[in-house]
Amino acid sequence: MRTLLADALRTLVPPRADRHGPLPPLMLLLTVATGVVDAVSYLGLGHVFVANMTGNVVFLGFALAGAPGLSVTASLVSLASFLAGALAGGRLASRVAAHRGRLLALAAGVQTVLLTAAATTAALDGTAGGGGTTACGGAEYPLIVLLGLGMGLQNAVARRLGVPDLTTTVLTLTLTGLAADSTAAGGAAPRPGRRILSALAMLLGGLTGAALILHGRPAAALALAALLLLATALTAQRVSTADAPWAPPTT
Repeated sequence: MRTLLADALRTLVPPRADRHGPLPPLMLLLTVATGVVDAVSYLGLGHVFVANMTGNVVFLGFALAGAPGLSVTASLVSLASFLAGALAGGRLASRVAAHRGRLLALAAGVQTVLLTAAATTAALDGTAGGGGTTACGGAEYPLIVLLGLGMGLQNAVARRLGVPDLTTTVLTLTLTGLAADSTAAGGAAPRPGRRILSALAMLLGGLTGAALILHGRPAAALALAALLLLATALTAQRVSTADAPWAPPTT
């Protein structure tokens, strides 16, 4: 327990000499934002994911088989948007590869614009409601595109940042590592606190986003995600000095 708490504290307040500097707590903010966004997409946009592409591809298979409540078109639009965002994120990472902090600041800034546009769209449309309703014929597809672009960009940049156990959009490998690398499994149990914090961050985002959606406030949920991204962008920019020892990419 002491090791877990110490690791969690190092993730939230990294020591000055940490290889990843201030990136871990900022990545946790992105993870919370992901939970909020996927709550909006799943509960408010017709049972589709815009960040979790594993789930989205499975939903596409269900929809192709004729399962009710799922849309082939929505799943394909989400997948295409995510891939486009990932492509943009890859190009951005190639151009700003020398400084991870500046890469995160720029990517989160672009996401802030996309999420702000999505929040504005939801507020003006007013049809992306809670209780499982969708915005079919209204803002559903524009929202899926905006959110998918943002989440694809985030996922690509998170890969390039290379902070272990903080992918910000998926938890499968993180949770697998938590169990498979544990002392009970004969492992060294590396970074248990960080792995648990990553799962809790996603849970918190999903819980908050779902609460807002189920109370008919999708625009507020998207605005919250935009604020988290803005805070990430501003903080990353502030700490990104040219000589930061954690800035160079990991090998």
